[in-house]
Amino acid sequence: MSEVNFIVREPLLDPKQKVIGLQLSWQHPSDQAENESVENLDALMTFVAEHLNDDDKGFLLGDNLLFIEAVPALLQTEGLRLLSPKNTVLIMSKRYFVEGPELELIKKVRAEGYGISVRGGDLSGLDRTMLSQVSHVEVQLGAANLSAQAKAYAVLKQLSVRMVARKVSTWQDYDACSALGLDCFVGKLHLTPRPSTNQKGLNSSQTTILQLMEMVRKNADIQQLEAVVKRDATLAYKLLRYINSAGFGLRTEVQSLKHAVQILGYSPLYRWLSLLLATASTSGYSPVLLETAIVRGRFAELLGQSQMSKSEAENLFVAGMFSLLDRLLGIPMEEVLSTIQLPEAVTEALISRGGLYGPYLALAEACELNSMLVGSLAESLDITPADVNKAHLSALVFAKNIASAA
Repeated sequence: MSEVNFIVREPLLDPKQKVIGLQLSWQHPSDQAENESVENLDALMTFVAEHLNDDDKGFLLGDNLLFIEAVPALLQTEGLRLLSPKNTVLIMSKRYFVEGPELELIKKVRAEGYGISVRGGDLSGLDRTMLSQVSHVEVQLGAANLSAQAKAYAVLKQLSVRMVARKVSTWQDYDACSALGLDCFVGKLHLTPRPSTNQKGLNSSQTTILQLMEMVRKNADIQQLEAVVKRDATLAYKLLRYINSAGFGLRTEVQSLKHAVQILGYSPLYRWLSLLLATASTSGYSPVLLETAIVRGRFAELLGQSQMSKSEAENLFVAGMFSLLDRLLGIPMEEVLSTIQLPEAVTEALISRGGLYGPYLALAEACELNSMLVGSLAESLDITPADVNKAHLSALVFAKNIASAA
């Protein structure tokens, strides 16, 4: 495996803000991103294939695409053949699209159904012969020349080539790309709320959810909980949808709150209510921010499962969800924490990333940002890079299942 062997992801959004893909890479300083060895790239593909494919279910991220940096030599490796062709897009430099053995390799892989995204291409200089070998073209947004770009992009649309913008760092730039029909790699934008004119604060559904969370914390009678849930039919429906979609391998579908408690126990309700609290947001909402919160919560939980009790690990899920709740709700973290009494260790993790849960939450966050602190954080928790990566990919699958149930 690569020397710097932690997986980093970057979301790809379509013009409707839906997460339609992820670029996966090994962590490294940004100036080395395009110099990964074939051996390391093959190791990445093999690891990803091992943990995102299931013999019965197939590719576990549904219709999402995986984008991976590639060079011609990688097109002959075993790792590539382990990945689903229709869900895999190889990012390749324009310099490889010249007559010769490299182009023949590209044509062969494209014929097998893999996607090819060309990087470094000047749209005005790309001929249709080359475009017939690609599924995606990376473009740069030039705000001063949108009209000329729009004409060039219109030609690509006729050829069924998807256009992908990189380094989209503001929602204003994203909106400009969206208007041109571009998909966007959004870097750190997935951690930023959409500007909203909606009134900030809690809506009625969130107030009800907070009431339920407080009742669960105080071990209220199940009949009392059901009475509150029944006031909001949509709330009850979403709660059961989430529980049934979460991959517990339940033999029977959960039909009611009481049924859920009988099968799963009482304490897991708190985690599902924290998820409901986030999904009920109407201020600063963006699907990618919500998905990031779900991934972070599950990621942190999985990191802690081998080192603490089940209930403590479930608190890690709550900590991960709450760590982005201020952005999802559009209110300061202090106000979020004043609305509900969380376990002291969860509050400490949210405020300072300290205490029992803080380091796990910090590790999950670091993996989102290509932070060079990932290695030292994992080492301090005695978690191997392989286990970090496995938890990361498993959290992506979990979030995909939840999104499908929303």
